[in-house]
Amino acid sequence: MADQTLHLALEANIEQTHPMPLSGALRCEAGELLAIVGPSGAGKSSMLRVLAGLMRPQQGYIRVGGKLWSDSKSGLFVPPQQRHVGLVFQNYALMPHLDALHNVALSLLHLPRQQRMAQARHWLEHVRLGAAQLTRRPAQLSGGEQQRVAVARALAREPRLLLLDEPFSAVDQMNRQALYRLLADLRRDLHIPIVLVTHDLNEARLLADRLVVMDAGVVLQSGSPAQIHQAPRNARVADLVGIHNRFQGHWLGPSEEPGWGQLRWCVDGADAASAPVLKVRDKGRLSEGQAVHWVIPGDGIALLDKADEGLPNEFSATVTQARHLGEISLCSLSLDRAPGISLLLTLSGSERRQLSLGTQLGVRLEMALVHVMPWRQG
Repeated sequence: MADQTLHLALEANIEQTHPMPLSGALRCEAGELLAIVGPSGAGKSSMLRVLAGLMRPQQGYIRVGGKLWSDSKSGLFVPPQQRHVGLVFQNYALMPHLDALHNVALSLLHLPRQQRMAQARHWLEHVRLGAAQLTRRPAQLSGGEQQRVAVARALAREPRLLLLDEPFSAVDQMNRQALYRLLADLRRDLHIPIVLVTHDLNEARLLADRLVVMDAGVVLQSGSPAQIHQAPRNARVADLVGIHNRFQGHWLGPSEEPGWGQLRWCVDGADAASAPVLKVRDKGRLSEGQAVHWVIPGDGIALLDKADEGLPNEFSATVTQARHLGEISLCSLSLDRAPGISLLLTLSGSERRQLSLGTQLGVRLEMALVHVMPWRQG
């Protein structure tokens, strides 16, 4: 195991244009899991390769536990074999002609044979593979079992940093849940930074202490899943982290009450004069008349039997779509006072049973949870 007394935080700041653009900073504390999310081609796996030392960045630095692994200013570059990095790939990358025990032992060639085999057995048992699986080759193991062998191999080098490149995407849902539980246990045991690349937002929210949102090679925002979901930096981040209720508006300026401002809810092709005006938090960063995007999380939308139309944040609504998916339902609501607007809700529990196509009800928006962002073209 890595030295538990050493504070193994990961700090990185990368800037490059070739061979592919990468720009942004990462930080992950020991015992934390940082998830890098973004669409295909966002640069997630490239960032992981830079951290592993498989690609040398043009500018920037990488530091783990206070020790520099890469620094463009001084010309320092520690090769991957000297970084003590555990790397787990999506496709497992196991040797097909070796059994599980010898696959793990491959990462321990610096040890005498007897000690090497003992350590390999220890790590395979640590990831909960039984004696029957140790002597099987990869083709004789399930996808989940193969991934456990890959994790054991990565851990056998006692890494100071564990990198996971979409490790669960090739595993069926049942095995995936078991691997999630394994990863949660490993986090408690290892106390090292863990960086996960995933395209699955639910997986990232479930596992991560911190998210990094990337697009076109650029880190757009980092923070806890709750922070990013409640206050995305811009409309692109909101889209990438799956915030469904994102709308357009115009900032009308401060209201009479300190700390609050007025926002006109805009709909393409609709008369601006008849558009609802909402009273929302004012952070003092917007100019009067400025075009904006704004979002509201699902927990900022309450369903009512009937709306009080005299209140600016309550709306009469009609269910225009209701899809029941097991224990949750996806519903779309149209608002009488905002033609063309649809609110999208994910519901669970008893309240979803009363909703079906055509149901009329009320909706209350929690204005304190509205987050307003400047509209930036491109």
